[in-house]
Amino acid sequence: MAVRSFWRAKTKLLLAAAATGGAGAGAVAIANSDDPASAVKLTTAVPTRLLRDAVAAATIAFDYEYSLWGLPDGSIERERVKREVHTRSAHKLQELCFKNGGIYIKLGQHISQLEYLVPDEYVQIMRQSMLNKCPVSSYDQVLEVFKKELGGAPDEIFDEFDPTPIASASLAQVHVARTHNGQKVAVKVQHTHMTDTAAADYATVEMIVNTLHWIFPSFDFRWLVDEMRESLPKELDFLIEAKNSVKCMDNFRRFSPHIAEYVYAPRVYWNLSTSKLLVMEYIDGAQVNDYRAIRKLGVKPSDVSNLLSQSFAEMMFKHGFVHCDPHAANVLVRPLPSGSRSIFGKNKPQLVLLDHGLYKDLDTSMRINYASLWKGLVFSDANAIKENSVKLGAGEDLYVLFAGILTMRPWNKVIDPAVDHLVIRGTDGDRSELQMYASQYFPQISELLRRLPRVILLMLKTNDCLRAVNRALVRGSFYFWDVDLIRSVIGFGLA
Repeated sequence: MAVRSFWRAKTKLLLAAAATGGAGAGAVAIANSDDPASAVKLTTAVPTRLLRDAVAAATIAFDYEYSLWGLPDGSIERERVKREVHTRSAHKLQELCFKNGGIYIKLGQHISQLEYLVPDEYVQIMRQSMLNKCPVSSYDQVLEVFKKELGGAPDEIFDEFDPTPIASASLAQVHVARTHNGQKVAVKVQHTHMTDTAAADYATVEMIVNTLHWIFPSFDFRWLVDEMRESLPKELDFLIEAKNSVKCMDNFRRFSPHIAEYVYAPRVYWNLSTSKLLVMEYIDGAQVNDYRAIRKLGVKPSDVSNLLSQSFAEMMFKHGFVHCDPHAANVLVRPLPSGSRSIFGKNKPQLVLLDHGLYKDLDTSMRINYASLWKGLVFSDANAIKENSVKLGAGEDLYVLFAGILTMRPWNKVIDPAVDHLVIRGTDGDRSELQMYASQYFPQISELLRRLPRVILLMLKTNDCLRAVNRALVRGSFYFWDVDLIRSVIGFGLA
């Protein structure tokens, strides 16, 4: 009874901490607002959002404690019940993210891309809904953004403007329009609540994550909050996104001319773009994980998989400037506009990269160490794996775990000299084995994520995105990085 009383006290404290921390940030945001209308929105919206946060956090924590109470560790019954709680909790978190929107959806997207680092139930439930099926802003809210940014309504700025968005994500939604000179364009409009409640939302999420870490020491995702603090302001400035897209294409032309024509970013209409509105060339294409749609384009899905891996290897190991959000909704595939075909008569693919808001720079030292680590992984060189993992911050005690997370293979497979030692088969057996390891070593995984530089954490997230896409494109076994790719790209500049 004493333990349960202690747990009830902790749950109440979690609820109070979420409410108090967020309320303080909300009060600061209201006090600092220069816009009376925004102040009114904050006054009404923040308390409701805080209440949702506190109730959801306490409910999830309560469900885990009471559902698992008395079930022996390692028992079949405990594992079954735990999966049920994971599913219920993931749905509660999904509901909270959708109701609050903005930063919360961005958090849900991060969770959806941490495959094998968080329970699979969270990954799958978040992945089904968080990429391009997010809540939409009303046309009145879109109109508000247009008038503030460009001084006129959409039908004044454009010859045609479809008020129904074709996609909606965490920070913005996309509309199709036509300029007065007849060009079809995609118009990215930032959600108004991103600027209204961002400060209070961020503080509340930080408070919840910190408090959960206090209650569950092995739950340490404070690094994710730190990353959001750094990256979110940049993602909210669409002019930075536009400049990133230009720099990305320049890098391919300068450093990777052999594949530059196979990677494309939509042209930006600078005269119509601001920090909260981005107008780009409209491009038709298949979503990069849509196997059937890609085949209908006369393109081989395996060619797309190879091009995707090579393109991101070039970014990581040559350019040092990496698109860190390559989930399926952010990459399109179309036939190469030149009409070039492969020796098998198939159309050659071109990747169209979207959403350039989240990029990371890898300095020369980091790039060489990361490249050397992958070279060691591919060639089963245990000494090189250890040396470069330590250089990247994993430590001598967790380098084996780091190698496993990077390759999604157990250590005995990582150092196996067989040619196919890093082949990912994607079978149910493989998935179950990896999930078992993730559950067994969750405290060590949390400690590893705390140690690693945030730029490497973003590389892990990028790897997970690419791995998920490759799994959809290649039915059966596949390499994440194959040996030829390692030799041609990762060997660049290395002895």
